[in-house]
Amino acid sequence: MNKISAHLLVVDDDPVTVNLLKEVLTKEGYEVITALSGEEAMARGMEDFFDIVITDMRLGDQDGMEVLRSFKKLAPETTVIMITAFGSIETAIEAIREGAFDYISKPFKLDEIKFTIRRALEQRRLLQENRFYRQELLSKYQFKNVIGRTSQMFQVYKTIAKVADTKSTVLLYGERGTGKELIARSLHYNSHRNDRPFIPVDCASLVENLMESELFGHVRGAFTGALITKKGLFEEADGGTIFLDEVTNLSLSIQAKLLRFLQEHEIKRVGGTESIKVDVRVIAAANQLLEPLVNSDKFREDLFDRLNVVSIILPPLRERIEDIPLLANHFLQKFSEENQKNISHISPEALEILTQYSWPGNVRELENTIERAVILSIHPIILPEDLPQKFLQAVSGKRPEAEEGKLLPLKEIEKSYVLRVLQETKGNKKKASEILGIDRTTLYRILEKE
Repeated sequence: MNKISAHLLVVDDDPVTVNLLKEVLTKEGYEVITALSGEEAMARGMEDFFDIVITDMRLGDQDGMEVLRSFKKLAPETTVIMITAFGSIETAIEAIREGAFDYISKPFKLDEIKFTIRRALEQRRLLQENRFYRQELLSKYQFKNVIGRTSQMFQVYKTIAKVADTKSTVLLYGERGTGKELIARSLHYNSHRNDRPFIPVDCASLVENLMESELFGHVRGAFTGALITKKGLFEEADGGTIFLDEVTNLSLSIQAKLLRFLQEHEIKRVGGTESIKVDVRVIAAANQLLEPLVNSDKFREDLFDRLNVVSIILPPLRERIEDIPLLANHFLQKFSEENQKNISHISPEALEILTQYSWPGNVRELENTIERAVILSIHPIILPEDLPQKFLQAVSGKRPEAEEGKLLPLKEIEKSYVLRVLQETKGNKKKASEILGIDRTTLYRILEKE
């Protein structure tokens, strides 16, 4: 059986115990160093890094608690396991409170020592994975990764930079696919809450009769099927951020409970009487302005006032055409790497089609389109034929030859006609080449012309 390699320090003032543990644990595949006193253990800790320290509680002048405190101060990532024959529940609790991983009483079983070490190493592995994952998230949601250079997006950047590390609620407006959750995550991961949970909630998908339980939890027996007490999403997000997407789908009764939370910073589980303090930042999002809903009594005005401390409007992609090449090339690089495809760029003709399309699905639709093109393309560049047919049809009325009375360069008419033939042949380059009377190399050259 393969063991997780680790560097261990065994500390005990009994040479027999030290030598026994060293022999057994070395056979398990661990690198084992020993110390016969607390002073010697702390000196070794100054010279070397240890994954795990196994120390007796009683060590003469320097007891095991001093060893524990020393390692927690100098090497907080080191896991400390306490062993003693003189223990009591009080000393066990004290050791755990001081940061010990576990507490084993003498006379111990060797299998118990082995199992505790394996558990400690597994916990270390999970913590390291979590740290790596968190660092990835922090990098992924840096402000610089929110792409766009239009004046509307610069205004968005300025606002999120100002409010990210505050406690204020934020209300995001934007059509579907404009990146509301991306902005919400950027606000969270650029705040002091970034090491706490970010909980996204799609309010449109919440079942009406279970909505309150999902958000605020319930106690055992609160309703049929409530067999155990369950935390709600607000409690799960404690210390972090909850993102309420499509907040307009919340019923008026749930809106009242959300208002109470924003006022009192506490919730009550369904069926419960206890008020539970919860520290959660709320970011809400809607795909329509809330004022008309307030005026028609479909959304509480007092809740709107609480949510609308800071509002950010995300423009649709059709209003930020200059950003389409930036976004398209960003997605091209991303999906080329993910799919191990060597696609260098998007042809000018394909890029022209992308900028002329109206993008009802906004940035998400553009992302999906580029992913599809990367997967299906067999060329080193993205060509018009790699795009869905609906794109060619949608922009067909915008082609240069359709403009009456305007004299155009030959290369524009040439490219436009090639594109029309590709549309009629449903992107079949071989058939298009035959109709045009040219080879495929010439076809590609025409499409790549500036």
